[in-house]
Amino acid sequence: MGNEYEFLSSEELRELRREMEQLAETNDDLSVERDKKAEQEAGEQPEILDILEDEGMEDTWEALPSIENNGSYIRVSQDNMTAWMYLTVPGEGKDNYTMEEFENFLKKKGIVTGYHRSNLAAMIKKRVYEREIIVAQGQPAIEGKDGYYEYKFDPKRNKAPKVLEDGRVDYTTMSTLQNVKKGDVVAIYHHAKEGKDGYNIKGKSFKARKVKEAAPLAGQDIYNEDNPDVYLAQKSGKIELKNGKVDIQAVHEIKGDLTLITGKVEFYGDIVVTGNVEAGVTIRAGRNIEIKGTVEAVNLFAGGNIILSRGIQGAQRARVSAKGDIFADFIEHTVMMAGGNVQANSIINSKIVADGEIILTGARGTIIGGYTHGMMGIQATEIGNSVEVRTVVHAGCEKETYQKLYAAKSKELSLTEEIREASDEFRDLCQKKKAGKIPQRLETQRQYLEGRIKSLKEEMAENKKILDEMDALILKGKDARIMVTGNIYRGTVVCLAQAQMPIEDTTCLMKYYHKNGIIESSVIAYS
Repeated sequence: MGNEYEFLSSEELRELRREMEQLAETNDDLSVERDKKAEQEAGEQPEILDILEDEGMEDTWEALPSIENNGSYIRVSQDNMTAWMYLTVPGEGKDNYTMEEFENFLKKKGIVTGYHRSNLAAMIKKRVYEREIIVAQGQPAIEGKDGYYEYKFDPKRNKAPKVLEDGRVDYTTMSTLQNVKKGDVVAIYHHAKEGKDGYNIKGKSFKARKVKEAAPLAGQDIYNEDNPDVYLAQKSGKIELKNGKVDIQAVHEIKGDLTLITGKVEFYGDIVVTGNVEAGVTIRAGRNIEIKGTVEAVNLFAGGNIILSRGIQGAQRARVSAKGDIFADFIEHTVMMAGGNVQANSIINSKIVADGEIILTGARGTIIGGYTHGMMGIQATEIGNSVEVRTVVHAGCEKETYQKLYAAKSKELSLTEEIREASDEFRDLCQKKKAGKIPQRLETQRQYLEGRIKSLKEEMAENKKILDEMDALILKGKDARIMVTGNIYRGTVVCLAQAQMPIEDTTCLMKYYHKNGIIESSVIAYS
């Protein structure tokens, strides 16, 4: 019977069956046997679906195109964090897509998590076709935040001078002074906040970085018994953050000028002078010195920084020394030493020595005359002048450092030989003593040698410290440079380490550095 229906359409098959059923209902006058036979024959009649399956036509029955082969697609971003779905209009006979179809489609594409279910539902409800819609999104790891301190004062307040529009640098804007009163909030601690792990749409997870709590805030006069996260000042004074430690110190402020009548000012904390300082005055501060007026031939000594807002005219008698940095509008006829940097608009006929850098700022930024040494280097706009005043600039270790190094090495050889000779004699006397009695004279000599060897070894250890110190200084100044962004005039002598090079012709835009025992130079190129 399969061949009988081979070329019938599905609709024709359904119509034929309806006619057969109607025919069976109208045969009431047939005998029971015929009815039974008819029913038996009808029971043997194959179902339409069976015919389709027997003839291999199940594909025709399922002819509606599925979401996987009807032109719909899924696009995934390269980082596997986002997926977009594009749907075509369902095929003939298919009313709409289902959520189950979507989920199966996504899983077959390897997308297992992060489904945007509201978008998927909207695509079904509103029949969104022929446009890409986001259907899955990953979640980047949300980084946590380490514990930190919120300072109620500015730890970096006025650490650098203000550069004016005309290129000059205004040192009057600098100040090391920030005051607090007893009971003021100094800092608030904010505890660490944990992050959140992330994932991509393919199921890969991303771990958030582990957060850390900060160490307790160091400082003697800051605490709060009621709330340890809120730090209160326990005394009034100048506040500063230095090397991670909050320090509150008393400030000695002198309003007005300092004259010879005052003579000498000494204070363990900070000294601030609002006026001028007359020649002959000596100021010693355990911490910082700040002078807002002009400074003449004075003696200044600071355990911290020195700020000379309006410069210094030293008249060849001024002596200025700081363990930290020195800032000045100008420096003239002054001897100055700094454990850090020296920064000014101009240096004229002075002797400046800094363990850090010498930095000339502003449009002029000049060094004229004298001797200027910066262990870590020198930066200037101009060096020397058109009348060829002898100006010596030096970077890297000074000659004295190398002399100390050579002396320490020579002493090391001498001490090594002395220790060797004394040790040989000492061992010989010890062997004699072990073999039997030795004269008192030799026993005295043995004891003397024992003490002498100990003393020599102690001297060797001290000499080793000097060697290490000199080696460290030489290494520190090894990469020092002298940079001139304007003119460097004839009459200038450029020195680096132990080498020196007189400038024979005025030139500009130069960089000088030390290489293989000689001074090399190159032109500064600006793009």
